[in-house]
Amino acid sequence: MLDDAQTQALLEARHGDPFAVLGLHLDADDGRLWMRALLPTAAGVMLLEAASGRLVASLPHRAGGLFEAPLPRRRKRFDYRLQVRWDDGLEERYADAYAFGPLLADADLQLLARGEHPHPYTVLGAHPLQIGDVAGVRFAVWAPHARRVSVVGSFNNWDGRRHVMRRHAEAGVWELFIPHVAAGDRYKYELLGPDGRLLPLKADPFAFAAELRPDTASLVAALPPLQTLPAARAAANRRDAPIAIYEVHAASWRRPDGRFPTWDELAASLPAYAADLGFTHIELLPISEHPFDGSWGYQCLGLYAPSARFGPPEGFARFVAACHAAGLGLLLDWVPAHFPMDAHGLAQFDGRPLYEYADPREGLHRDWNTLIYDFGRPQVRQFLVGSALFWGERWGVDGLRVDAVASMLYRDYSRPAGEWLPNAQGGRENFEAIALLRQLNQRLGAEQPGVISVAEESTAFPQVSARRCRRPGLPLQMEYGLDERHAGLYARGPDPPPLASRQADVRPGLRLQRELRAAALARRGGAWQRLAAGQNAGRSK
Repeated sequence: MLDDAQTQALLEARHGDPFAVLGLHLDADDGRLWMRALLPTAAGVMLLEAASGRLVASLPHRAGGLFEAPLPRRRKRFDYRLQVRWDDGLEERYADAYAFGPLLADADLQLLARGEHPHPYTVLGAHPLQIGDVAGVRFAVWAPHARRVSVVGSFNNWDGRRHVMRRHAEAGVWELFIPHVAAGDRYKYELLGPDGRLLPLKADPFAFAAELRPDTASLVAALPPLQTLPAARAAANRRDAPIAIYEVHAASWRRPDGRFPTWDELAASLPAYAADLGFTHIELLPISEHPFDGSWGYQCLGLYAPSARFGPPEGFARFVAACHAAGLGLLLDWVPAHFPMDAHGLAQFDGRPLYEYADPREGLHRDWNTLIYDFGRPQVRQFLVGSALFWGERWGVDGLRVDAVASMLYRDYSRPAGEWLPNAQGGRENFEAIALLRQLNQRLGAEQPGVISVAEESTAFPQVSARRCRRPGLPLQMEYGLDERHAGLYARGPDPPPLASRQADVRPGLRLQRELRAAALARRGGAWQRLAAGQNAGRSK
């Protein structure tokens, strides 16, 4: 029988290793096999053989929803099910989450620990899975400072005692397979911080779908299938191919009855409209999940989730296909510079600064009252680069326009003297952000050669759009500044395609950027030398 101290720890969700006591366990002292299940609000629990359905034992209720009993004449583990009668009279049969061993591979955990996993979204997050004859979802989350992490959701009455996760301390990752959870179920993570404080429920940073605001739960969704950019699209995205970009805020496009258009409604009208005007690409303002409409998507929290404003995620796949069918590429605004402080989001995710810089002189964005990603932490770079690759690998988009690059490149961006921290060389450049952007574009170039990367940057930073990845450049394929962005139309190439209207507003963005950059560099002589001196100075945590 479980001692009183361990029993109380389970009932208070403070037990350090529930897998050591819940489920089937052989008692080393008396050699008996014991069964324990923690099911608050259950009125009765019976243990059944999985294959035959035969009753093995009725489990007495000990305290607070803990049921346990020794199993006569049993010495070996076996496959079982729990027949649970709840206090409202409902009776259901379950596989037990604590009957399953670890599911994350050691190789994946080692890569996650180093921040070097090439596709972290395939491991972290919520993944529907079939184990034998049991369907369920494997949950995994990075929270290295937490004392305890539970999955809570519509499937367990949001009770943090029901599904406490297994900790992989070497990677700071928690995992749990929960039988019978399915696509569409709502969930969050409940965490105890390092000081034992219960934190606000957190949405999943790697969720593939989320509730429509103002609700904030993550939704279980299948990982989208791998996509390959069609050869014709890759050719149309070449550096020497003409390009004219139509930028649009999807939530504002011909809003039917004042509501958000669905992806299918957008697919039915927007690609044809842009193609008829002569554009080659559509650029959408951020569609990653975000809590506040007024941010236009530029304060996002769900970097792996198309916003619920436009319907289920699979509708986005149909919109991408409609753009390609109309001969158009699709670019997405992508925001790695900062994130909002909403309690359900990334801020103080496990009770300490994790995704953000700890020092407000580095981690607080003064202009937008948001938090700045800790670009020096390998696992944060892994999260961001994984997100950038995700949109091309899984949704087949043609490229990303990286927002607010200037704010990432300079430690003193929008900060008065004395309120920012210099880099290791004593300068203002953020070597860690530069390393992130270089890593991003090297990966894109190697793994998705047909995908476009565009920087919104107008401070004459050297080699932002270098053709080769030379230090200290970034290098993205294209860049444009606020003057081009506010015009709403962008063109590239020796003979940009004719436009049906506003042709006078279209300017060759790259040529203009080169001229602006040359003039600014003349004023800021020495930038290249300072960056080259600090090329290896980015810190690692």
